[in-house]
Formats: sequence, C-alpha cells, structure tokens
Amino acid sequence: MARSVTLRAMSHDFDLTGRVALVTGSTRGLGRSIAMALGRAGASVALNFMNDEATATRTLADFRARGHRGGLFRGNVIDEADVRRMCDAVRAELGPIDIVVVNATPAQPHRPIEEYGWDFHQQMLDFFVKSPYLLAREVLPHMKAVRRGRIINITSEVFERGVGNFSAYVAAKGAQVGWTRSMATELAPWHITVNAVAPGWIPVERHADDPQHAKDAYEALIPMGAFGVPEDVGGAVTYLASDAARFVTGQSIHVNGGMTVF
Repeated sequence: MARSVTLRAMSHDFDLTGRVALVTGSTRGLGRSIAMALGRAGASVALNFMNDEATATRTLADFRARGHRGGLFRGNVIDEADVRRMCDAVRAELGPIDIVVVNATPAQPHRPIEEYGWDFHQQMLDFFVKSPYLLAREVLPHMKAVRRGRIINITSEVFERGVGNFSAYVAAKGAQVGWTRSMATELAPWHITVNAVAPGWIPVERHADDPQHAKDAYEALIPMGAFGVPEDVGGAVTYLASDAARFVTGQSIHVNGGMTVF
C-alpha cells in the first residue's frame, strides 16, 4: 500500500494540469518534442514559430490530435516589441504564463574564427542572452505574484566540451549558462526556478544534410553507444517544469549519454 501511495504522489508531482507553458521555436526539432512532452503532462502549451507557417500549422494539428491543449503564436523572440505582443496574445488565449522554455535558435555553422564577423556573434548573443532576458521580463510579474514559476534554457554540451570552429555559438551558450545561474539566485526567494537543459548532438531536421562520417564519429564517442532522441530532451524539461523539481535551481542537466561527466 505504501508503494502505491508513493507512486501516486510521484505521478501528481509531474502533473502540469492548469499550467501554461511557452516554448520558443517549438514547431520542429527539439522544441517540438519539448512542446509535446509538456502537453502530455497536462500543460496548456503556446507553440512558437517565426517563419515556416506551413510546418507550424501541421505541428499544431498533430499536437491537438493527441488531445493536448494549446495554441500557435508567431513571434520574433529577439525583438522586444514582438516578444511583448506574443506574450500578451498567449495570456489572452491561454492564461498567465507559468513556464518558459527558451529554445529558439538560428543556424549554427562551424567556422574558424577568421570567418566569423561580429554580426554573426551578435546574432548568437541575441538568441541566447537577449531572448531569455526579454522573455523573463514579460513573465516575471505573474510568477513573482504567485511565488511560483519555471524558466528553462535549452543550452548545449558545447560550452563544457569547448568545441572548436564553433566559437560564436559556444561563447553565447556559455553566457546563457551564466545568466541561468545568476537568475536562479536572484529569483529563488520567489520560488521561481531557473535551470538549463544541455543536449548533446541529437539529430533532428536541421541535421538532415550533415555528413554521415561526422555523425558516425560523434556517435562513437558517446559512452552509452548511441544517439539520443528528441524525447529525451522533452523528458528532462518536463521534470524541471514540474513540482518534482521545486527545489532544483541554477542547474544544467546534460542530456547526452555521458559525453560530459562532472
């Protein structure tokens, strides 16, 4: 009997019914799996996209066909006015935002430093530092008022691994990790947690044209012996969004089969 009570309590801890989650860049790739996972846990999910409306519409149809609650919201996550407009639209349709997952990302080409211009560095910083900042400013008044909230940054293993020919992306991801830690301390008195999920290389649509020899070489390094799948990232995000992680903040959970072990 004690075990069944414990299992029921654990199930309740992961229940996100009544919560509203905004997942940026969530109509394809890892973001899509994150949105699906949060919807499966009961959250009402705001799926965000910027350019590919056809794919976004198909994703929303699939999301709702699974019985999940949510809506589709176009928005440029690095534009202050558009972030405000998008969050207002989410609040009007779904309610106050309890969970923010910062996932949207630009293209990530590997290049030596001589081939990076500052404009490219700035784009990385806009997506991985400016975007979390703009989103946090929009959602924090509600979170502070109810003394509860979740901000989850999707970072990357590349910061800890120091991947070469990738300096602009690595530097911006490092800044995002630093922002996560500082905000976790700042917001802890309001019981608002700020964490990061750091995936390894998990092939999704954007990797369709990557050379097979590069995939094979990376896979050979993974201690668990195989690539992860997008659902692995969705599971980690769901945990951090849930009451089960209420006392976890300022942390980076690496979802990469053991590629980084601390």
